[in-house]
Amino acid sequence: MQATRNVSTKLVGSTSSGIPIKEVSLSYGVSTAGLDLATVAGAEELDKRINDAALAACKEVGRQYPKSTPDDAECTEAAAKKAMVTAHELVHAANKHRSNRTPATL
Repeated sequence: MQATRNVSTKLVGSTSSGIPIKEVSLSYGVSTAGLDLATVAGAEELDKRINDAALAACKEVGRQYPKSTPDDAECTEAAAKKAMVTAHELVHAANKHRSNRTPATL
């Protein structure tokens, strides 16, 4: 998997007993290199890369913060769903670009 990673933490409060509550964010950038997003195979591979990156990010957060919520499965689903918005925009743009090309004259 080709991905870049960015980690950030933010203190968002504390429990009634004074234990700090942190929001942890781990984002991966997923590469579209080598993919023709105007094809079904290219779009499916992008979906796979996104799901793989989401799973890896959520598992890493879960390892570093074992008592964190949500669990890996819920985290992966939410992260992938959020990224798929951008992925679908990229696929739509690729298909639009392909349909706007003028056919070559023979």
